[in-house]
Amino acid sequence: MRRIATAALISAMTGLVGPTLGAQEAAYKMDLGASLGMSGYLGDTNTANFLKHPGFAGNVSMRYLIDTRWAARAVFSIAGLSGDSADMTDVFPGGETYKFTSTVYDLGGRIEFNFFNYGIGERYKKLCRWTPYLSLGAGVTIASCGGTYTAFNLPMGVGVKYKLQPRINLGLEWTMTKVFGDHVDGEKLHDLQGIKSSFIKNTDWYSMIMLSFSFEFGERCSSCFYVD
Repeated sequence: MRRIATAALISAMTGLVGPTLGAQEAAYKMDLGASLGMSGYLGDTNTANFLKHPGFAGNVSMRYLIDTRWAARAVFSIAGLSGDSADMTDVFPGGETYKFTSTVYDLGGRIEFNFFNYGIGERYKKLCRWTPYLSLGAGVTIASCGGTYTAFNLPMGVGVKYKLQPRINLGLEWTMTKVFGDHVDGEKLHDLQGIKSSFIKNTDWYSMIMLSFSFEFGERCSSCFYVD
């Protein structure tokens, strides 16, 4: 009788615990997120410290989770930039000083690489609840500063992710974006030193430091070792 009661108790506990473990091991295809933080600028009126005139930045993004190491991400960002040459040691021709404020809109795509197998559950994959990562991509910058200017850009980033729950992620990311143009700070600040801009030289940069929150959805096939 005692053996029968023990077997019944184990069976009941297995029935209760089993679904919970299965839910924790679920994997998802997509990740939708939003970020807030601050932005900075490097260019004609600030050549050294991108945090000298910080602005507000925010973005929304969607990731396709290729596997536990790789993700493809689409990002739309908005950032406020500003600069003032009065803070610089360099002197422009005629001793003039220049300052500007600008709003940039950034739309692009990136590839992310996680240093660790990122996730919760699926013990055979040796998943880790947090991971540092690198990102690299391409996009388009639209700057509004006394006019509208458009140029291609190259975003490069480093960050860290933490899985708060199986479908909820927190993150901290720093990106530097090279703009293949010299109009992020407006037409007035174009080639102040008389050096003609090219596709690579004498161009603007901006940076963003962001805290992020994201939610995963689109459950993958639950069959073991199968990824659709």
